This record gives sequence, structure tokens and C-alpha cells, in this order.
Amino acid sequence: MPRIGNTPFAFPDFRGATRRLILVNLAAFFALLIVGYAAPIQAGRIGGWLVFDPPTFVHGALWQPLTYSLVHPRLWGTLFELLSLWFLAGFLEGFHDAKWVTGLYAISVLGTAAASLALYAMSSTISPKLLGAPTPLYGCFGGVFGLLAAIGLLYGDVQFMLFPLPMGIKARYLVMIYAIIAIAMLFGQQQWYAFSQLGGALAGLLYVRMAPRRGMTFMVSEGWYGMRNRYYRWKRRRAARKFEVYMKKQGRTVKFDGQGRLIDEDADDKKRWN
Repeated sequence: MPRIGNTPFAFPDFRGATRRLILVNLAAFFALLIVGYAAPIQAGRIGGWLVFDPPTFVHGALWQPLTYSLVHPRLWGTLFELLSLWFLAGFLEGFHDAKWVTGLYAISVLGTAAASLALYAMSSTISPKLLGAPTPLYGCFGGVFGLLAAIGLLYGDVQFMLFPLPMGIKARYLVMIYAIIAIAMLFGQQQWYAFSQLGGALAGLLYVRMAPRRGMTFMVSEGWYGMRNRYYRWKRRRAARKFEVYMKKQGRTVKFDGQGRLIDEDADDKKRWN
């Protein structure tokens, strides 16, 4: 990866995956805000259905890992999250396509929920006084941390300005600081939040290492077509075996290769054809 110079404190272009992610989060924020003013009780119930609560998820609320990141109850927290999402996703989109950035964000959000679920599964063997009660997750903090971890891994030498301070810091050091803060929070009152955030960062790093450059959509489509082609090759080999048995009953011998293609033994060049 080539070395990249300093990055001034300026937000990237508002386009592509960055624009879609922010607009979806803003739409969800204002929708819940309007419902909260019109019907506060119903808004609380809807928010309870959408946040990720491990006990509720285990009992059938399987949609929560996909919806909790859209719940933003606090104005200033939402503003900070969406500004961070704009900056980080926009920066990555300058070097990767929109599908790759969207896949990274989605995997980080799901990884955050998976970490919270794993901690809930371990809570049965750990003292409740040590972990406390499960904390419902909301907001896109896990996705943002996954984006930041990816930048630290791929573009660690990029310097970001620490607004409002007139100084910069390299991306890898910024990620280390966030990670240290999250690890320190594991020993405080927000263990679930911190552990989940680290899960989102780990999911982002795994995505960068393992996902194809063309994005998860390309990988899924390639896997689907590969599975379909293997199925067709299996059908051809099976049909070839049946045809061999049939021709043997007719007093003739035919041979097929491992791909189910007929071998013409009479040809001088031993060519194989379908």
C-alpha cells in the first residue's frame, strides 16, 4: 500500500455509499423523533423492538442485528456518529468502490451485535456482579469503529487533524487510542458497550483481510455461480455413467472422462469433445 500524505480537516464528498448510509440513518432518526412527539408510548415500544437486546434476540427478535444501528435517541450522540461516518466512509470511498464500503460498514455493525451476543452467552458462566445486566445496543458506533479500524490497517500513515486542536495524529495511533479506551471501559460500568465496540472493530479488520476487493456482492454471486456450475457438472457425470451402462447393454463400449465428456478413442489425436 503506497504511503499517503497528510489529510486536512475537511469532509470528503457527500456521494455514493457515504450519502446512502447517512441519509438512511437520518431518515430513521427523524422518523422516530416524529413518532416520539406524536405518540411517546408507541415510540418507546418501537425503539424497544429495534434495539439489539440479547435476551430478546434469543427469544425470536431476529431482526434486531439489522435495525439497532438505526436507533439514535440522543441528538448530540447522533450528530457525532453521523459526522464520523461521513468522514470515515467518505475517506474510504475515495480508494474503494461503494459496495466495498457498504459491506465493511454492514459487517462491522453485525460484528458488534455478534460480540454482544457472545458476551451474553458467556454471562451464564461469569459472575453477574462482574458483567452486570445485558445492555441494549443502539446507534452506529460499531460500524464507525469498524471503518476506523480499516483505515488504521490500510492507511495507517494518514494524518488526521484533531479538531479543534491544531495538531494531527496518524490513523494507526488514533485506532490504538480508541482501542485502549475501549479496553479500559471493560473494567468500568460499560462493559457491554466496550466489548461490542471491539467486536465491530475486529469484524472490520476481518473484512479487510478476507473480503474480495470487488465487495461481498461479487463474492456471493461468484459463490452462487460456482455452486451452480458444480451441480451441472455432477449431473453431466451422472448422465455419462448412465449412458455408459446403456451402451454396454447394447454391446458397445463408450468412455467418458472425469468431467463427463466423451472420449473418442478412434481419433488419432485423442481429442475430447462434449
